[in-house]
Amino acid sequence: MKGTTVKRPRKDGTVAWAAVFRAVDPKTGKTRQVWKSGFPTKKAAEDAVKEAVRQADEGAGVYAQPSKITVEAFLIEQWLPAMRSTLRANTLAMYRSTIESYIVPAIGPLQLRLLTPGNLNALYGDLLDHGRRRDGSGLSGRAVEIVHVVLRRSLVDAVKWGLLPRNPAASVDRPRGRTPESAVWAPEQVRAFLESLGDDRLSAMWRLFATTGCRRGEVLGLRWKDVDLTESTVSVRQNVVLVDHQIIIEEPKSAAGRRTISIDPETVAAMRAHRLRQREERMAHGPAWTDSGHVFTREDGTVIHPERVTKWFEQRRKKAELPKLTLHGLRHSHATALLRGGVPIAVVSKRLGHASIGITLGTYAHALPGDDEAAAVLGAALLAGS
Repeated sequence: MKGTTVKRPRKDGTVAWAAVFRAVDPKTGKTRQVWKSGFPTKKAAEDAVKEAVRQADEGAGVYAQPSKITVEAFLIEQWLPAMRSTLRANTLAMYRSTIESYIVPAIGPLQLRLLTPGNLNALYGDLLDHGRRRDGSGLSGRAVEIVHVVLRRSLVDAVKWGLLPRNPAASVDRPRGRTPESAVWAPEQVRAFLESLGDDRLSAMWRLFATTGCRRGEVLGLRWKDVDLTESTVSVRQNVVLVDHQIIIEEPKSAAGRRTISIDPETVAAMRAHRLRQREERMAHGPAWTDSGHVFTREDGTVIHPERVTKWFEQRRKKAELPKLTLHGLRHSHATALLRGGVPIAVVSKRLGHASIGITLGTYAHALPGDDEAAAVLGAALLAGS
């Protein structure tokens, strides 16, 4: 791409300079002439031409026309609406929450074209130190990573749409703040929890959480047609998730998430008892019963709201007088117990529905504290020929 400068007289007798060049319009894909006027000197206009040529060379001939759109307007008014057809509903809701909670309050008023890697580094550092809105403490490393993922992905599109010449997030290292290890219960504490349930209507559900490591949405999405009590298996085929506080049923995100899990004899017995109880409830409600096909439902057969399950778990934990733990902590407790018990990490990874063993290892490396010591002893023994 080539360009030139043009001297333009003003009405007040002074002179201004314009930069003139041809570039590809990112909206139409056609070449057009671009004028940038108002430069006080020829040197300033020449610099503008050089910058336009540099942008075109880096962007396959596309020149990003300067825009005064703010980061907030771009993300909320342009990018999120454009993502509706490409993102899962719960992912879109998570992106929106991330943008509204952490990005807009910090850099929303900034003009998009003025965004720099320095702005992003400062944002990530502040979130790691003081990101929580409730108490001003730092966000976890994983939470700040999500902020970075949203910004990087959105700014890739800003470049594609001709709003930016380059992506400032591409020059920023992915934030790696320290994420504390998840709290877990020891096997005897999990056992104490299950024993404390007594004749709890949903005791089979709590047992399934504790003995399979399934996520909340996976357990609530379980249907009777996904359960084979003869073969002692349950198959994860769908999730119950919340999008803007509304219940949505969707398929697992990945092929690994769609899996069949073996269950132990006690859990099989609990599931059989639960099925019998549900049949009795169905008869008691008669025409008022809703046949959702789900294993764990309200007394009238309707799907249970996920937030209620979380609340019920906390009530039962307190009643059992056990250490504080989130419902998701039962998943971590299950995985940790298996790994410490010597179950191969590949088996645990598949059971949890992780897309790769690397995810499992990265999450539960702390569950294998003696492995390095054992490796040192074995290595020395091999060198000694024993």
